Amino acid sequence: MSTRDDVTRYRRNIQDEIDSATVYEAMASAESQSQLADVYRRLAATEREHAEFWTEKLRESGTDISTPQPSWRARVLAWLASRFGPDVVAPTMRAGETTGGAGYARQSEVEGTGIVADERSHDRLLAAISEAPGRGAEGSVLARLEGRHRATSGNALRAAVLGANDGLVSNLSLVMGVAGAALNATAILITGLAGLLAGAGSMAMGEWLSVQSSRELYQRQIDIEAAELAEVPEEEEEELALIYEAKGFSRDQAEQLAERLVADEATALDTLAREELGIDPEELGGSAWEAAGASFILFALGAIVPVIPFFAFTGITAVGVSLLLSAVALFVVGAAITVLTGRSVLYSGTRQVVIGLAAAGLTYGVGTLIGVSIAG
Repeated sequence: MSTRDDVTRYRRNIQDEIDSATVYEAMASAESQSQLADVYRRLAATEREHAEFWTEKLRESGTDISTPQPSWRARVLAWLASRFGPDVVAPTMRAGETTGGAGYARQSEVEGTGIVADERSHDRLLAAISEAPGRGAEGSVLARLEGRHRATSGNALRAAVLGANDGLVSNLSLVMGVAGAALNATAILITGLAGLLAGAGSMAMGEWLSVQSSRELYQRQIDIEAAELAEVPEEEEEELALIYEAKGFSRDQAEQLAERLVADEATALDTLAREELGIDPEELGGSAWEAAGASFILFALGAIVPVIPFFAFTGITAVGVSLLLSAVALFVVGAAITVLTGRSVLYSGTRQVVIGLAAAGLTYGVGTLIGVSIAG
């Protein structure tokens, strides 16, 4: 006889499977490679079969079996996959498969069903898509798969959240420190805006230098590879064959694939860059100017929040409204992080608020001490 805890667990399992299926379907729709799109569709179908398994358990317990809607987190991940491509959410989905497999291993209902094996298989399959091609794939697909896991798109959401958080926490601390010194609203406003511009500019410059340096290094490595391909093509062909052998191809398959790729110089250089160097020649790590602009905007969006109240209020009212707005923004940032981590929205949001306000309280205290010292 199923207990109340069992029913709760069944519902949670159904929700998890529906969420995974929803995201995989979005990944399939967004995937341009038909082979990979088909893989994602099969993953979605398996997750829906798992959801039906747990629905049957609910049915056996005599409980309401209405199918739940995808959660807000699943809808966000599906939107990200549709908007920015499957690569953005693939690491998050792989982490979910790892956790799901471990969780199901402790549930007696799945014994002998193959569900745990399915979850582990999904984990390995996502790892293969990100890190190594499977047997029998065409050369162009192999090159693309090998280069995918080194792209920066998987970290785009994390970078966006952290960029906004940096601006918010740093400028809130700056504004509270100046407010603690009992300066007037105009001085605080100027200081806050100066902190916004200085911080955003610094972040943008640092990001530009980082990406541009990486691009120059990647281009240098590709130039060296091109020279080697022109001078000793047989050695480059042998390197490619060894790489594919290490990935599970037979010796004959690896040699035939390497020979076919090296026969075309452009294709050979592109493949060598991806396979041997782990570089996407078309991207070279992305645009330095786009990265700088994104960093500037994200930092500024966070940094403007604690400054806004000082346009309209003065004194303790401005300080209070600034803290309130910043607390709300901190909670939103913490909630956004749960898209990546899967943690409780309340936990992550509250943690972010506590840390941010603690930093602001510290600088406010220091500012107060400095203000008293100067006044005395």
